Amino acid sequence: MAAEKPEEWPAKMTKAQDKENLWLDILHEQKGAARRLVANKSVIVFGDNGTGKTSLLAKLNGRKSPEYGVSLEYDYIDVRDDINGDKAQLVVWTINGDIGHTNLLPVVFNEDNFGDVLVIITVSITEPWAWPKQLKHWVNVLERHIESLPLAAEKKVQARERLATIWQSYGYTGSCLKQAIAADDLSPLTEDALTTNLGVDLVVVVTKTDCMGGTFLMEHDYCDEHIDFMQHWIRTFCLRHGAALFYTSVKKATNCDHLRKYLLHRIYGLPFQTPPMVVNEDAVLIPAGWDTLRKIDILFESIHGIKANSDYTDIIKAPSTGNVIFNRNSEFVETVDEQAFLAHQMEILKLLDQSKAKEGGDGIHCTRQSSTGQSSSMKTEHYESPGRIQVLSKFFAELREKKSESPSGDGPVSVSSRNAIEKLGISLQPGAELGPLSRIAEKKEDQVKPE
Repeated sequence: MAAEKPEEWPAKMTKAQDKENLWLDILHEQKGAARRLVANKSVIVFGDNGTGKTSLLAKLNGRKSPEYGVSLEYDYIDVRDDINGDKAQLVVWTINGDIGHTNLLPVVFNEDNFGDVLVIITVSITEPWAWPKQLKHWVNVLERHIESLPLAAEKKVQARERLATIWQSYGYTGSCLKQAIAADDLSPLTEDALTTNLGVDLVVVVTKTDCMGGTFLMEHDYCDEHIDFMQHWIRTFCLRHGAALFYTSVKKATNCDHLRKYLLHRIYGLPFQTPPMVVNEDAVLIPAGWDTLRKIDILFESIHGIKANSDYTDIIKAPSTGNVIFNRNSEFVETVDEQAFLAHQMEILKLLDQSKAKEGGDGIHCTRQSSTGQSSSMKTEHYESPGRIQVLSKFFAELREKKSESPSGDGPVSVSSRNAIEKLGISLQPGAELGPLSRIAEKKEDQVKPE
């Protein structure tokens, strides 16, 4: 075997060094991949109270929902990268829906972690009439907060450019969403896309979609066209703000797992293999960058009773919140203020007393105004004892006087008046009006003895 020549030694050493450097590069690359799960990433959840924020987050992290919320809730989602086995915890902050708690936002979202935050805004399908007000409110809160951060203008511009690039580069390949697209292959933004660019990843979540059954439609006098109209509006909103859209149900676990994987995809770049879904009205799933106005307008091909340019609040109206009660005849009638009711009874009693004095005990007729605004005739016959009218008149007068004097409106009446009324067998509930008077008139033998 021939001995190696000295001039060959440098070449051999160079090859060995290159091989060693190659392994070092691989190790550094693996370490870099592992570090991507432990970076300073977080999720902030906005939404009005009652929109299911806490329950949704509990479902995403597989824990029981707490019974009571606080001003600022801390939670986390366990993350695992199956490729390299790395683990991490994604921090989740939930802001209470009361407007006074938005001052806590700088604690969890500031200039130090700007660009590492994803924002979720929740709305509930049980209150679709509130969507415009709620979404616009929370977007304004977020926008004002970002403007208040002491960030260089260049950094804000870069954040907006990053979001636009993500929107342009997203595309479903049939197996997963991809982001690695060359700059020359980026598609231009479509009409109305990202007209409001905050530079922050945004996901809009519609909760409680298990309520979208027949009962929900009947209670609010909605039809399938109203559901499509709601979807058209909120998809347009998400398009303009560069947001993804998920319809979820904690009760049925609709899209909860998909939402969790999508969050990890947007934050850590992990694979997301679920295609967009718009067919099932209670399970809509639209990643940011997929939707366009042309796709959204397809909904109006099945909407015939609603114009495309209709104002949202003109079509999806809030139910009446007036003080109403439901009677046996399935009619809604307005309740009467208690003091007005007592005054009304006093007037009727005065009429009965005056008519009795004039007609000497014969039957009389009086007209009363019902709670529905209709007049009805009430015939009362054979009132033989003027004392009955006096007892009732005294009771109502005393009750009204005590009510007005008591700050709480529940002052007591005298025992003598109450005992006298009880002997007459009369119900004093506001809704009862003077129905018992007709029964008293029929019982001629009943007499009230003076005390």
